[in-house]
Amino acid sequence: MPKRDYTNGLPDPAELKEELLKKYPRKVAKKRAKSMVTNNPAESKEILANVRTVPGIITQRGCTYAGCKGVVLGPTRDIINLVHGPIGCSFYAWLTRRNQTRAMEGDPNFITYAFSTDMQDENIVFGGEKKLKEAIREAFENFHPTSIGIFSTCPVGLIGDDVHSVARDMKAELGINIFGFSCEGYRGVSQSAGHHIANNGIFKHVVGNEDRERTGKYQVNLLGEYNIGGDAFEIEALFEEIGVTLISTYSGNSTVESFAYSHTADLNMVMCHRSINYIAEMMEEKYGIPWFKVNFIGAESTAKSLRKMAEYFGDSEMIAKVEEVIAREMLKVKAVAEAVKPKVEGKLAMMFVGGSRAHHYQDLFRELGVKTVSAGYEFAHRDDYEGREVIPSIKIDADTRNIEDLVVTKDDTRYREDLAEKKAKLEESGYEFKDYKGMMPDMQKNALVIDDVNHWETEKLIEFYKPDIFCAGIKEKYVVQKYGVPLKQLHSYDYGGPYAAFGGAINFYKEMERMLATDVWKLVDAPWKHEPEIVGCVTVDA
Repeated sequence: MPKRDYTNGLPDPAELKEELLKKYPRKVAKKRAKSMVTNNPAESKEILANVRTVPGIITQRGCTYAGCKGVVLGPTRDIINLVHGPIGCSFYAWLTRRNQTRAMEGDPNFITYAFSTDMQDENIVFGGEKKLKEAIREAFENFHPTSIGIFSTCPVGLIGDDVHSVARDMKAELGINIFGFSCEGYRGVSQSAGHHIANNGIFKHVVGNEDRERTGKYQVNLLGEYNIGGDAFEIEALFEEIGVTLISTYSGNSTVESFAYSHTADLNMVMCHRSINYIAEMMEEKYGIPWFKVNFIGAESTAKSLRKMAEYFGDSEMIAKVEEVIAREMLKVKAVAEAVKPKVEGKLAMMFVGGSRAHHYQDLFRELGVKTVSAGYEFAHRDDYEGREVIPSIKIDADTRNIEDLVVTKDDTRYREDLAEKKAKLEESGYEFKDYKGMMPDMQKNALVIDDVNHWETEKLIEFYKPDIFCAGIKEKYVVQKYGVPLKQLHSYDYGGPYAAFGGAINFYKEMERMLATDVWKLVDAPWKHEPEIVGCVTVDA
């Protein structure tokens, strides 16, 4: 069957939506319909997001524990992340996201280890707190860390082990910072709950613990950048050349030590809005540090973000340096883009990944002339789709109430009144803070936006749109590729990257040339076309 012609815009996907929904029972169909939106950037449309996945549906989502330990704390190298639970949970979140780090010689780096209490049946029956204490002592004696984080898994919550009590006892005994996270996998609807819990824990137990002297004229934090495939290294190099001191990154190439004095920054810049906006809000409330949204995925977006940062500081030398860097790097970027674009322009992409990546990577595809026909998030909230202006109208449900809502008050001795005044003056001139507009306003009319896409819907989307590339995660990769569609992992980049900033854009262009300018995928013949049903028998010997 030939591909559809999208020259005059995307087709109305009403027919596709109807086919997707008729497979479900009536109540399920009614719910799923609210999570499927035919986009129109000229209109405000509401999407149902951050709600429980329907039982039995094969979802892309991960669990609360994965968001807390695997995403937010996993890339931090100088803390022992001790998983209290069965060994499988620890193995699941061990190096799966390809977070990179650079420790100075002699500095601790625990990322390569998987620390677990390895709970057994006996611990489930009689409790695991004693074993947890023994594990903390053993980790301390062997590695001498300055911080230990304890991560609760599902069985821990079910049997009632109090990781916070254990953390307090062991902190008093060992004299180091030890704190726990109630991030049991079932606690929220997705990884997003784990992000929130991690933000709260870091803010309560780490941020503000150390007041460090200034180390540069302009100090910033980069929030929501996880250094997958070396992304953060590309951004760090730009900051260094421009003359900006990066105090801390949450949490790629990061340390707990840097989190402790991150409140001394002059500005917070947020990459992944979903996973880290909580701590940006709390740092502004307590310390007066303004924040705004940035995107270093895509050459044009990188240039825009650098210019916004320079405008914030208002330093003429920095502004000139930013323009010099952009001009130099864009020459390199355009040379590669001009070679690759004729080979891939007009190709179709679909992406269902993460909390901001499905939005950010549309910018990169756009630079190559690749159209995004359908997209969605795994663990987003409505504001990630529609923009932050809808936050007051989002209803707080029972699942959200499972997460502690920290009461944050102004720190009278360390609150930066100068930054609050700076923000007010810039806002008067039209400069925007807390300015995330969401993914949907940047997508084409009639693009189909789906939250928490599942296996059945993925199959039908491929049949309808016939995309040239599908961006998602490891769980979807091989099924999609058996349809003859290449899948690029945007959680871990497969074995590629970095894809951030100017150098990363060049790497991505070349990767898309390899994946899209080839006929090899047309040779793939899905096995279920010829053998749609697997039949087997089992013989039991008496």
